[in-house]
Amino acid sequence: MFVLGVDPGLSRCGYGLVGRRADGSPAAAAAGVLETDPDVAVHRRLWTLQRELRELLADLRPDVVVVERVFFQVNVRTAMSVGQASGLALAAAAEAGCEVVQYTANEVKQAVVGYGAATKEQVQRMVTSLLGLAAVPRPPDVADALALAACHLTTMPLARAVAAATAAGTAVGTGGRPG
Repeated sequence: MFVLGVDPGLSRCGYGLVGRRADGSPAAAAAGVLETDPDVAVHRRLWTLQRELRELLADLRPDVVVVERVFFQVNVRTAMSVGQASGLALAAAAEAGCEVVQYTANEVKQAVVGYGAATKEQVQRMVTSLLGLAAVPRPPDVADALALAACHLTTMPLARAVAAATAAGTAVGTGGRPG
């Protein structure tokens, strides 16, 4: 299974494809950043990003696409462009027939670093260690995208087990409650 993490942004949109090695540990298969020129009109930049996201999905063919959920932004202009880029990534993933998941930055930091308020540098170092990379992924958008993918790979088995247990509890009439 390959998971593509997308750290949405209009100027820089980070991506990271993560799979599993034979021993089950996560491994980066591809990573990079899609960039648009800030001097170009927004509608042209969005069209460029949309095209590049479609091409990326066609080339990498991930099973799951994880897009960072915009939870909070201080700068309204940044929030708008991140929201637009996020929407393009979600739509491109759906168009490609991928399973789509979203996590907030705090959820990713909690899963990857063990601390929801971790710094960018802490995330970069942990992603480097977790994926066995020779160097810290740069720019930080790439590390964030790899962290999104790694987060999903590490939390997915537990989430599926909980869902199965809940369904099993409901199926026997307990509704998942002790009783």
